[in-house]
Amino acid sequence: MTPSRRILLCSLLAVFVVGCGQPDAGRGDAAAPVGGQSGTELAAMQVLHRGNGAEPQSLDPHKSEGVPESNLQRDLYEGLTNDSGVAGLEPGAASSWEISEDGLVYVFKMREDGRWSNGDPVTAHDFVYGLRRSVDPATLSNYSIMLRPILNAEQIIAGELPPEALGVRAIDDMTLEIRLNGPTPYFLGVLNHSASYPVHRPSVEKYGDRWARPGRLVSNGAYRLRDWVMQSHIVLERNEHYWDNENTTIDEVWYYPIENQSTELQRYRADALDMTYDLPFRQLSWIRENLPDELVISEYLGIYYFGLNVTREPFKDNPELRMALNLAVDREILTRQVTTAGEIPAYGWVPNTANYTQYVPEWASWTQEERVAEARRLYAAAGYSTEQPLRLQILYNTHENHRTIAVAVSSMWNEALGIETELVNEEWKVYLETRRLKENTQVFRAGWIGDYNDAFNFAEIMHSDSGLNDSGWKNAEYDALLAQAAAESDMEKRATYLGQAERVLIHDTPLIPLYFYVTKRLVKPWVGNYRPHIQDFILTKDLKILAH
Repeated sequence: MTPSRRILLCSLLAVFVVGCGQPDAGRGDAAAPVGGQSGTELAAMQVLHRGNGAEPQSLDPHKSEGVPESNLQRDLYEGLTNDSGVAGLEPGAASSWEISEDGLVYVFKMREDGRWSNGDPVTAHDFVYGLRRSVDPATLSNYSIMLRPILNAEQIIAGELPPEALGVRAIDDMTLEIRLNGPTPYFLGVLNHSASYPVHRPSVEKYGDRWARPGRLVSNGAYRLRDWVMQSHIVLERNEHYWDNENTTIDEVWYYPIENQSTELQRYRADALDMTYDLPFRQLSWIRENLPDELVISEYLGIYYFGLNVTREPFKDNPELRMALNLAVDREILTRQVTTAGEIPAYGWVPNTANYTQYVPEWASWTQEERVAEARRLYAAAGYSTEQPLRLQILYNTHENHRTIAVAVSSMWNEALGIETELVNEEWKVYLETRRLKENTQVFRAGWIGDYNDAFNFAEIMHSDSGLNDSGWKNAEYDALLAQAAAESDMEKRATYLGQAERVLIHDTPLIPLYFYVTKRLVKPWVGNYRPHIQDFILTKDLKILAH
């Protein structure tokens, strides 16, 4: 290790080493085994307490975009399909479906016993209304791109056609037809995403933008909204009208928006939480030593990255500077010495997904010294030096681990290039709006979790017209390659187009991939049926509380 890298590593470790306290006092062994003598005995009180990261942006499934919102919405709503992680895609609000031989027409049969939480039947008309609303520009959905495979969706999103032109129709109350632009192998996976959820039309029309609140929100999932106290908790209770209610065990679930991971860990140790949302990097060693049987680390289909706002200085029309910052990040130190949970260094954009070979740029095989040397050359060519350093702001949403990553990367940039950085944190909803506006951001923390197991889901968010493209990057070649991939039924050719698109993206560098995620959380031994899921779909209806 060179002297400069040794100094950098020591400085980073100095930031992250803190005391974690002693093991839980009086924790000991329980008087009786969890689950009783049989191991399956249920607790008298079926109440689950979950950490959920941040105050949700909204519970309107067509307007929200974060993981905290998704966790809640998977309990409140149900799409046409479900993904339990055990059997893969399975029937949800639809009991069955048929696909035409050419892959262009999907016909779904609705469940005869499907009910909204107020007892109204769930019909094909509800899904027609929900899908049209989701692509309607007036809804202001950032996720409408998810529905672009549906006939005319792209033109409706662009304002060129009315929502009624969408390729969906109710053949009758219990039969829904969806027509696509072309064969789309991942389409059934799209149908368990919030963009495709139905919403209760009478409630939306009665309450307008305020419909998704306690006493007003009518949902079709296993739970309904009972209470929402801002910055404190959200309580869901069983929807007695849900078609599979008899197989649901937990009666109510409390979600807590805890942005500080150390605070969340303290509440877990005090038995105020049954599951954490996340864990603080700096306390993972203590957790491994003291709570090994409750620590769950598993594969997660997602990427952690820094976005670069290419609509304004210093990154506008400056791919060389963007690449300099990309090369100066030591991902091996970041994942081995900072995150430490098994995260995988990311040199490309798309994680390990089905039917796709990950793209790895040539410079990924260089030593870090070689990368830094090239970074310095590009930095100087962009007009910066130690005498005239680049000054940047890094924006992140309030979160202990996000600050840790920002400190680490800013230290690397300063050590390699002399860049001076200011760290700015904002509350979740404010942060999302700041990113979206692109008026003040330079570098921003971001992550993307796959909505379905396909490379296209990662590629499409960087499309020029994507509402989730907060870098503001536009590239005609990239967009054309995505269009070719979307229209291609041959999986090998489709993967080739997506690979070419990823090369364009990484070469132009509107973002800096840092690492591919893993899920890391603590789960109490009395939470029964907990199973890791590659997309972290943990539905409360699949869990139960064992006697303890």
